[in-house]
Amino acid sequence: MNILLVGATGGMGKTVTEISNNAEDFEIVAGVGISTGEKLSYPLYQEFDDIKEKIDVILDFSNHNLITSILDYAKQENKPLVIATTGYTEEQVQEIHDASKIIPIFFTGNMSIGVNILLSVVENLSRGLSDFDIEIIEKHHNLKKDAPSGTAKMLFDAANRGRDNTLAEQDGREGANLSREKNEVGVHAVRGGTIVGEHTVIFAGVDETIEITHKAQSKKVFAMGAVKACKFIEGKESGIYNMKDIFNF
Repeated sequence: MNILLVGATGGMGKTVTEISNNAEDFEIVAGVGISTGEKLSYPLYQEFDDIKEKIDVILDFSNHNLITSILDYAKQENKPLVIATTGYTEEQVQEIHDASKIIPIFFTGNMSIGVNILLSVVENLSRGLSDFDIEIIEKHHNLKKDAPSGTAKMLFDAANRGRDNTLAEQDGREGANLSREKNEVGVHAVRGGTIVGEHTVIFAGVDETIEITHKAQSKKVFAMGAVKACKFIEGKESGIYNMKDIFNF
C-alpha cells in the first residue's frame, strides 16, 4: 500500500515516517509539508499539483486549515482519505461529510484503540449512572493548537449519547457564584510540557466518585492506529468511517 502523508514534517508525520521504515505492508511514497531541511526517504512537496507518485491512500496529520485543499486533491484523484487532524469548525466538518459522498473518508478525533474503547465505556457509564455529575479533563503538550481536544469532544458526545442527548457542554469555568446546572458537563483543557495526551472522565455522585483515564505514552499509539485506518479504508466505497467500523466496539 502506497501512502501520501500530509503533514509529513510535523510531529505526528515524523512518527508515522519512523514506524514506516521497518514496515513491509505499506510505504510512504510522498509527503506534503513545510521543508525543514531534514532528509526524508520520500519526496516532499509543498503543492498537491506537483505530486507524481502513484498512491493508494492519503493520510492527513497536518492542520485543519488545509482540509479544503486535501479534499479537493482526494476527490480529483479519487483516493481514500484518512483524516487524523482535529480542530475543525462545523463548516469544515460539513465539507468533509459532503466529500464522503464521493470518496471513502476515515474521520475520527483520536486514532488510539484504547480511546475508542473508552468512548464505549463512557457511554455505558453515563447511561447507568444517570444521577452522577460528569466532568472531563484533557491534558496535552504546550504546542497543541486547539482546545478542548477533539478527543475531549468525542468523550462528551459519548456521555451525551448515554443521557439521550440531554447534556450541555461547558468549556471551562470562570467567575464567581457559578452554580452548576444538572445537565452540564465541564470540559477542561490543560497544556504543558511534552504531555502526549491524557483524558479523564469523572462521574461524581453522592459520597462516591468514579474516574476513568486514558494516557498515551507516545505518539506511536496514534501513528499505528492511523496506519490501521489506511489499511482498512483502501478499496472501500464512498462514505464516512471510524474506529467502530474496524473493531465493532
